Amino acid sequence: MNRVLAFLFSLSVSLAAQVPTAPAPPPSAPAPAPTPTVTPPPAPALETAAQPVATPPGHTPPAATTAAPAPGAPAAPVMSPPAPSASAAPPAPGDPAGAPPAPAPPPDAPLPPIQPAPVKIPVLPALPPGPPPNIIVMLIDDMGWTDLGCYGSKYYETPHIDQLAKDGMRFTQAYSACTVCSPTRAALLTGKTPARLHITDWIAGHVPENGRLVIPKWTQQLPLEEETLAERLKTKGYATASIGKWHLGGEEFGPTKQGFDVNVAGTDKGSPPSYFSPYKIATLKDGPKDEFLSDRLTEEAVKFIDKNKAKPFFIYMPHYAVHTPIQGKPEIVAKYQAKPAQQGHGNPVYAALVESVDDSVGKLRAKLQELNLTQNTIFIFTSDNGGLNFQVRAEGWIHGPTDNSPSRLGKGSAYEGGVHIPLIVSWPGVVKPDTTCDVPVISYDHVPTLLAATGIALKEKQIVDGESLLPLLGQTDTLAREAIYWHYPHYHPGSARPYSAIREGDWKLIQFHEDNHVELYNLKLDVGETDNRASFDSIKAMQMRDKLQKWLADSGAQIPEKNPKYDPEKPLNGPRKQGGGAGKKKQEGKGESKE
Repeated sequence: MNRVLAFLFSLSVSLAAQVPTAPAPPPSAPAPAPTPTVTPPPAPALETAAQPVATPPGHTPPAATTAAPAPGAPAAPVMSPPAPSASAAPPAPGDPAGAPPAPAPPPDAPLPPIQPAPVKIPVLPALPPGPPPNIIVMLIDDMGWTDLGCYGSKYYETPHIDQLAKDGMRFTQAYSACTVCSPTRAALLTGKTPARLHITDWIAGHVPENGRLVIPKWTQQLPLEEETLAERLKTKGYATASIGKWHLGGEEFGPTKQGFDVNVAGTDKGSPPSYFSPYKIATLKDGPKDEFLSDRLTEEAVKFIDKNKAKPFFIYMPHYAVHTPIQGKPEIVAKYQAKPAQQGHGNPVYAALVESVDDSVGKLRAKLQELNLTQNTIFIFTSDNGGLNFQVRAEGWIHGPTDNSPSRLGKGSAYEGGVHIPLIVSWPGVVKPDTTCDVPVISYDHVPTLLAATGIALKEKQIVDGESLLPLLGQTDTLAREAIYWHYPHYHPGSARPYSAIREGDWKLIQFHEDNHVELYNLKLDVGETDNRASFDSIKAMQMRDKLQKWLADSGAQIPEKNPKYDPEKPLNGPRKQGGGAGKKKQEGKGESKE
């Protein structure tokens, strides 16, 4: 018995020695190794007090707020001065003279460097075998994202475009590269942001007489040094045609100087004098009297397909429709006059113009089907900016021909209505029919997408800001980037004042350069951008503002400067004139845009 008790006692002591009386704290993370200090250019202080802006009827802007730290935000850490080195300390009093110094402690082992976050490489879908695909990019002018049946319109009739969506992928969060046309066109053809290209307004732009800022000296043509999508595709034997609106410079910067074999109807002008023949477009021969322009451009595209059916072809088809002047075929207008307006859509003439675009899609797809080319053709349908909704005039707000609700405002504004656009992509064998994608994408993604789809590499030293959409189209992965950006250092009657913006996830931040105030919206919860969260989510606002500032610097964006002649007693949007570019003043009418 004594031996058993002795054994149990010794065992309990042994176990007690192995179990700590209190849990040990977790080891702290090692401090990162010192890195060289880089001083970025100072970002403007975060301001959230917005200057009062006129608002359209029925819309109440978010109340002005003042930035405040988020409740519970941690205070900035206080850095203590480094302790003096032991080897440099003076001898303590009473140390014997000449005593040898205490040995120095061994140096700390070097810490491993901080590794950058790994760059995600999206998984690409398998591409179909066979010859390179044909490509049709149909770019509609000023079409809002709700202007189609497949995007919710109950008034406009677009059966052919709706069928294209059923046969392909419809993007719900597609964006134009700019709130106006010329910058988006340049971005779509080069894969670069308007900020990098310095093509940041429609050519020739709006210049108010009394703006608070002086707009930069921006580029008003697509430079010949830029490598376009057409030029890259020609290296693989593509036949190329630009059929429709160009608006990226005069003849010396026209389509045939930018990689296109054929230019039909492209000039430096932003709108046609008329949609009915005689058109009075220098690069388009007039047709029979009252021939409709959308039909004529479609016929030219059909001819090009017939002529080049034995080789890969690229048709860039930037329709003039649905830009002003708002005109339509009388019999189609009459059909819509008999329909009741719905969801803000109710202009019968604009509806007829929308239908002319739908007819164009139907005729082109019928020709592809006739020639057995549908299976090997990528068909992209999109717009250059949001729909023409509200505009500011001297007499106040006027309503345009369409409505972008639930998005806020429209073309020429800093808000969603100015840049939220339709995007449909059909490519049988790669894109699964009747699918949707909710990932934010933008106009400058088309160049890397189409080059990847055709197996064509970028030109040496060529820069693109976009990302290939193939992982989304093939539903194999998402994209690597975290955010998309805009920069518009100009004024526009659509209400825009110089601004830059970033969308990251569900959040969108807009910085207005006149006073550097910011507005922050959660688009998932607030699609109409009515609840400015900048002062409530100030940490999020500062983080996104800092990312936006870095992007502006990295892209070489031109920032407008203060106007020394600004008179606060005069209207901000005084009498308007065109800025710096050649060309006559554009025709203007009721509810129409000069651009």
